[in-house]
Amino acid sequence: MSTNSPPSIDKVAAARWRVSAPQTTPWLHEEIATRMLERLQWITAQPKVWVNWNANRGGEQAHAALLAKYKESESYIQNWHIAGESIAYGAIKSVANSVTTANSKNKWSLSAWFKSAPKHHLGLPAEGTANMLWANMHLHDAHEPLDMLAQWHKTLAVDGYVMFSCFGPDTLKELRSVYAKLGWPAPSHDFTDMHDWGDMLLQAGFAQPVMDMERIVLTYESSQKLIQDLRDLGRNLHPNRFPALRGKLWKTQLEAALSEHLSDPNENGRLKLTFEIIYGHAIKPEPRVKLSEHSAVSLQDMRAMLLGGKR
Repeated sequence: MSTNSPPSIDKVAAARWRVSAPQTTPWLHEEIATRMLERLQWITAQPKVWVNWNANRGGEQAHAALLAKYKESESYIQNWHIAGESIAYGAIKSVANSVTTANSKNKWSLSAWFKSAPKHHLGLPAEGTANMLWANMHLHDAHEPLDMLAQWHKTLAVDGYVMFSCFGPDTLKELRSVYAKLGWPAPSHDFTDMHDWGDMLLQAGFAQPVMDMERIVLTYESSQKLIQDLRDLGRNLHPNRFPALRGKLWKTQLEAALSEHLSDPNENGRLKLTFEIIYGHAIKPEPRVKLSEHSAVSLQDMRAMLLGGKR
């Protein structure tokens, strides 16, 4: 396992989830995206080019709001996997309802819509050209987070910025406690602390990272609804998770344990679960060359430094 990897994410499980994750947005992701959008009011610069990283899982409604906010900008959608018109289908369709493009079966067509909307693209722009990279509720599932941050850095232009959110370490703390009491393996992989994300941003070449967090406490009327919500939000990628399928008896035990241990008398007995949300923002600074007897500079960095000198 690479030293870049979090200690509790299984590489194979993470790859499987990238392929099998439903291409729809969990409601909590949409809520977090709304809170991220509020933070954009403090950024006055309008990006000429921006990228939504994994738009489907990150928020279809949020993507629509970004398109409305940056009407004159060029947008790109990057997704974990590519499968024909399934790429960002929901995200694009939700913002293209004003465009009535039909194919021979009289159904909405993603490819036809892109032909009618030349400013919007699937995939990534040329390296070093994006002014904003938006990544909502995605980074906590990355098996190689430093590699992903490095890719974000390459995608952005100098003075471009990243806006991201992800789960923090207090997420599911009540559920972890229940599993520990019952002697079961952890219910999810571990989540990285915001200070560690700040350090990794600096390591990846970003500057001026700004990190903050909040805790959201959700309550559920039944263990069944709580479990369904968790299934929508993600999967357990811990390498030491239970290695086989579990049966109906275990599910009954789980539901009973949740009802017993997560019940909050202050909430009329509803089941309580905490989610820690981390928000991050950082910019890509002008490149600096570490001088030695022999120094190598990429063509992209050299161009950026020359343009910076002209400014």
